[in-house]
Amino acid sequence: MNSSLRSGLLLCCLFSACVAQGQDLHFSQFYEFPLLRNPALAGIFPGNFRLTGAYRNQWQSVTVPYRTMAISGECKLLRGFATGDFITAAVQATNDVAGDSKLQRTQVLPVINYHKLLNEDKTSFISLAFMGGPVNQHFDVSKLQFDDQYVNGAYSVSNATRQQFGSTGFMYWDVSAGLSFKTSLGNNANMYVGGTVFHIAEPQVAFSKEYDVRLNRKYGMNAGFSAWINDMDKIVLYADCFVQGGNRLIQGGGLFTHCFDEKGDEAALSIAAGGTFRWKDAFVPILKLYTHQLGIGFSYDINISKLTTASRFRGGFELSLSYTGLWKSLAERLEKVECPIRIW
Repeated sequence: MNSSLRSGLLLCCLFSACVAQGQDLHFSQFYEFPLLRNPALAGIFPGNFRLTGAYRNQWQSVTVPYRTMAISGECKLLRGFATGDFITAAVQATNDVAGDSKLQRTQVLPVINYHKLLNEDKTSFISLAFMGGPVNQHFDVSKLQFDDQYVNGAYSVSNATRQQFGSTGFMYWDVSAGLSFKTSLGNNANMYVGGTVFHIAEPQVAFSKEYDVRLNRKYGMNAGFSAWINDMDKIVLYADCFVQGGNRLIQGGGLFTHCFDEKGDEAALSIAAGGTFRWKDAFVPILKLYTHQLGIGFSYDINISKLTTASRFRGGFELSLSYTGLWKSLAERLEKVECPIRIW
């Protein structure tokens, strides 16, 4: 294969990777990162601040593993314009690395979410949120091999290559918006539904400006339901549907939680088991331990897609950590506004 052809194919692969990443990263424990589902889900948790982190290692059984890391923070900061309203400020940061070229994308996305109280019982809210920030994408050309680096059939990184790249990285700005409605269904059950639009401006995501490759808008619908079965047990259900360009992602799942405190205090000690399912992709068993406001979740993708011949049903491992807290002084300034949805 001559150098020019190889270079062209490489560039095509990189541009294709941009488009493939345009489908957006995802986590199997997707409920741990509501901002990646819908920015209007920020602040839907007990307490008034939450920190979450996750690490995902995928496709190690098939190729160079795809590694994804994320961290997010949410805090109910301010009262709204009317009594009972409140504002959640949040930030979502992610980093994912893929392939031999270490194609990497890093994004830092602040979020502001306004929650409007709809009834005097403080059980129903409608929320409007905006999320936006910088995204950086680059690859490491030193990790690539070219045909002119083979001399007498032997490859050496010290052999010079004629391949030249005008750019190995770029930065763009991304903006998204979401809307959600959340309410209580009696004393023991809560639910929410929402809709969102990601990548509103459809930013350009090509390494070369001569190629007008755009990040397609992504439209999503979200839902969640939580109900206490008795004083010590509850169930939580989640569902998402996303459409982006010609791609569709449908995922859903649930957890059964048992509290070892007779008063139903999840912070004391509780354990949850369940799973999620991505349509035509993977089934994911999940186990989560929650104690002293700290949650630790473990999951493993069982691949059921067309890659099963190569993957042998092995997908990826994922670990999540979360901490939910309550600042009493902040709660007092918020007039002790309580979020009605206790979902995690």
